[in-house]
Amino acid sequence: MAAVLTVGEALIDIVVPHGDGERSEHVGGSPANVAIGVSALDHDSRLTAYLAPDEHGDRVREHLERHDVQLTEGSTAADHTSTATAHLDADAVATYDFDLAWEVGPQDLSGVGHVHTGSIAATLEPGGSEVVRLIERARETATVSYDPNARPSIMGSPRDAQQRIEECIGRSDVVKASLEDVEWLYGEDVDVVQVVHEWGQLGPELVVVTRGGDGAVVHLSRDDTTLELPSLTVQVVDTVGAGDSFMSGLLSGLLDARLLGSPEARARLAHAELEDIAPALERAVACAGFTVARAGAAAPTRADLGLD
Repeated sequence: MAAVLTVGEALIDIVVPHGDGERSEHVGGSPANVAIGVSALDHDSRLTAYLAPDEHGDRVREHLERHDVQLTEGSTAADHTSTATAHLDADAVATYDFDLAWEVGPQDLSGVGHVHTGSIAATLEPGGSEVVRLIERARETATVSYDPNARPSIMGSPRDAQQRIEECIGRSDVVKASLEDVEWLYGEDVDVVQVVHEWGQLGPELVVVTRGGDGAVVHLSRDDTTLELPSLTVQVVDTVGAGDSFMSGLLSGLLDARLLGSPEARARLAHAELEDIAPALERAVACAGFTVARAGAAAPTRADLGLD
């Protein structure tokens, strides 16, 4: 089975509580979460990140190793490991300080059947431009997915980010975004159905916009079909990592259906009907439901989903 290569940030999230509470540190980063989720579903998972040989970098590497995610060559060439510090006020509302660095060295795509990227990785320079070139090259031998996962405090204004995000969408076979991403890019009164239609015209065969408890909007470009996907009814503990878990489940389901993983799979995806894609969408929803019912970015296994 061809490997899934995820390209993007793995970092340390630092939470500083209000008052005298003790600060805590956790491994984070949307692409890292996706790589872990894909691995948990029994796919060969690799991650291109940008870590340093420091205490934080060691912690990230150990976390990835525990989850059977292989770091690619060049992923430990940074001067320091990136951090995101959340300062909580008396109402537990967070303000963030970011200490980020991102570069991408030469990548060996041998054995890689699918490449996933998104979030800060595609927009933060100098690595962002390298990511665009990488996914363009990857399309020769692999399929590509993208999740904008907007970070307004890092990406600047929507106008600043829009061109790059749409550039990545146009190079992808599958795009997953959140309603928050879409509203940040185009305004709160945006017509989501119109957005998925326009994104589909840029290149991807499948576009999904998640809407939390309201389910998701799904668009198939082959026949310009748009439908609404309901969410599961679960007791929500927190929503940390839910979008990443949805992405992992979607990729896993499409890989199992042989609709991702090679140029031939891309051709099959281009002719797929809704019933061909439905099991992958169901897996994505199940993964997200599993994650929100637990604290943190918990990634389900196949056994957890009843797939064994």
